Amino acid sequence: MNNSFASIAATLVTFSLGLTACNLSRSQLDNPPDFLNKNSPAVTSSSGTYIPLGAAFSQTSNYALLAQESVIGAQIAEKYFNDKGGINGIPIKLVFQDTGGDEAGAINAFQTLINQDKVVGIVGPSASQQAFSADPIAERAKVPVIGASNTAPKIPEIGEYIARVSAPVSLVAPNAIKAALKLNPQLKKVAVFYAQNDAFTTSETQIFQQSIKQQGLNIVTIQKFQTTDTDFQAQAGNAINLQPELIVISGLAADGGNLVRQLRELGYKGLIIGGNGLNTSNIFSVCKKLCDGIIIAQAYSPEAPGAINAAFREAYVQQKKKEPPQFSAQAFTAVQVFVEALKALDSKTKINHLSLNQLRTQLNQQILAGKYNTPLGEIAFTPKGEVVQSQFYIAQIKMNADGENGQFSFLK
Repeated sequence: MNNSFASIAATLVTFSLGLTACNLSRSQLDNPPDFLNKNSPAVTSSSGTYIPLGAAFSQTSNYALLAQESVIGAQIAEKYFNDKGGINGIPIKLVFQDTGGDEAGAINAFQTLINQDKVVGIVGPSASQQAFSADPIAERAKVPVIGASNTAPKIPEIGEYIARVSAPVSLVAPNAIKAALKLNPQLKKVAVFYAQNDAFTTSETQIFQQSIKQQGLNIVTIQKFQTTDTDFQAQAGNAINLQPELIVISGLAADGGNLVRQLRELGYKGLIIGGNGLNTSNIFSVCKKLCDGIIIAQAYSPEAPGAINAAFREAYVQQKKKEPPQFSAQAFTAVQVFVEALKALDSKTKINHLSLNQLRTQLNQQILAGKYNTPLGEIAFTPKGEVVQSQFYIAQIKMNADGENGQFSFLK
């Protein structure tokens, strides 16, 4: 075995490569690029190789309604970029690990991806709460991580190998308060609800509360709950008795959707703002027709210009028969960043000449140095790994007459 390639051989995992997995022509297979040359110990004459990229999402637990959309976005990216030739002729392969709903699940998923699956990097985890526990595992192993749905403060500060494409809540959430005031300039009294057992929701509510005060509004009550709660009658009743004109909710899809439903059933008729945890069409099945009118700030719009967004939107609509949501777009973007950084790195230093540790380190440096045209628009990263994104949006849920389906209607 070529010693210079020994470590990366563990990374470039052998698998059966068909023409449908990556649009490689017959001439390309007969005259393969460096990755596939006969001197490469990672392949045989009858097979090809793939580059393993970790995908750590909460496919089970109360985070699943959000994570399902991340999985779809990542899978669309995997096919899209492999159809375009992958990494200079080698496809990527997403290796999924379920992080569950707690910190232990995320830690186990990261350890498996790093030590067993030998991935070059990781997209995930789903929740900021999990990121604070799992990201340090990757940091110590010097494995690049791109968070696709982590918006709590201090995520990139976990370490030099930690970045995110999900804009921080401090940039996104205040836009929803301004949108509510535009819809009803007479707003004065606001009731705030938040899940107190989650790092993201507790940080988001602080941003919301600060923005509410900055806009000269009065917080009449702050009601706490758990992301696992299903009965909100007491909190909802207490808030409604104070006659707020706006209710702001920081929770997840299941608990947040049930809270919205119970608020409406108890007679609340004012505006409702949902935080990023409610930013999914999967909420429709929870609050049904009573979801109508929820205001949610967005870091993505299917209507945004750009060829890559058009391609992503077309692929998503073809598969799911509805417009793509933010979480899918952000997961697609995270995979895209890895792909483009790998291609850029390979064009400078053939990555089949690097050890796995060298590849991970140089890949992380390339990620932070690049600029990317994505479904989110043009993005880049600060030296600490924070996403640099300029365009944000506001949407309001509009439910169909059947009360079962709806869409996010973007406000001008």
